[in-house]
Amino acid sequence: MNTIADLFRLLAVPAFAWVAWRDVATRRVADRTWIPLLILALVALAWDIAALDPGATRRLFALRVGLSVCLLVPLSYVFWRLGGFGGADAKAFMILAVLFPVYPAYDLFGVVLPRVETDVGIFSLTIVTDTVLVGVLYPVALTARNALDGELSPRAPIGRRVTCEEATTEYGRLLGVGSGRGGLDLDALRMYLRWRGLTLAEIRAEPARYRDPESLPAERNPPGDGAIAASARLEGGTRADGGMAESERERIADRETEAGERDRDADADAGGRPRRAEYADSWGAAAFLADIDSTAYGTSPEDLRAGLDALTSEATVWITPGIPFLVPLFFGLCLALVYGDLLFAGLRALGLL
Repeated sequence: MNTIADLFRLLAVPAFAWVAWRDVATRRVADRTWIPLLILALVALAWDIAALDPGATRRLFALRVGLSVCLLVPLSYVFWRLGGFGGADAKAFMILAVLFPVYPAYDLFGVVLPRVETDVGIFSLTIVTDTVLVGVLYPVALTARNALDGELSPRAPIGRRVTCEEATTEYGRLLGVGSGRGGLDLDALRMYLRWRGLTLAEIRAEPARYRDPESLPAERNPPGDGAIAASARLEGGTRADGGMAESERERIADRETEAGERDRDADADAGGRPRRAEYADSWGAAAFLADIDSTAYGTSPEDLRAGLDALTSEATVWITPGIPFLVPLFFGLCLALVYGDLLFAGLRALGLL
């Protein structure tokens, strides 16, 4: 009870609180963040092994450690590869597989925690099930929020409506566009805007002009990684919101003036509405993806074109914020440490176990 290794493991709780906050604020957690946690996991694991007596107890411990690692690590990798969650989420679960392979035990004022243990005895799986149950609350809360706003769309459990102007200040995906209808990653949208040195407002003001791939500037800007950083400045005078520094904008404007300004109303229908011209590479989407040294989060030219078409023709769009999965993971970890396995307790209460 209250072994040194188990007490040592509690250092991970504030660390996971910090990465959960980072996930909400930036949707990014640096790879180096996981190195101290991996070292902590390995040290605690070695301490446990050294403290156990040789024999059946040590073999059972080794079996549970092996199952924890062999189940959770490949599963996390597969979910990451399939796009079920991000790389940071996968690394977090892999760390937990090593950090909490078996149930810890804490004596708090005579109360033994966790209160509910499974027969299997693999604590990392308990953290996973508690995390999933906590995560279910997210679409429920999103649906309730949309209902209060009068939005009763089938998309209500997974998304929310925003103005097009707000799209560049949100994390998530633009729903209902693209070749696979999986949506456009808003990080990729910000990368595209920074690459062109334009804001979304500028593109919305002249969509016919910027849909033409000939409007691409001769000198492209570093796209960054798509993170939201309103006060930051990127290389080449590009602002973090996609716009350019004033001096750079004047230089580009002069060059475009020399080339001749295109008339966006030249191709209009009978009602005077500009027709949407078709180009081999509308919006320069393929040129963007070919030019940057990044996959732009799996974005295809079709995804980017469909997203830009929607953002320049609609007043509002639906986005899915996505679940910052490290948040339910943190609460799932805390719940598992204090109470134990919620699913196991529920099934047992129903007489199913």
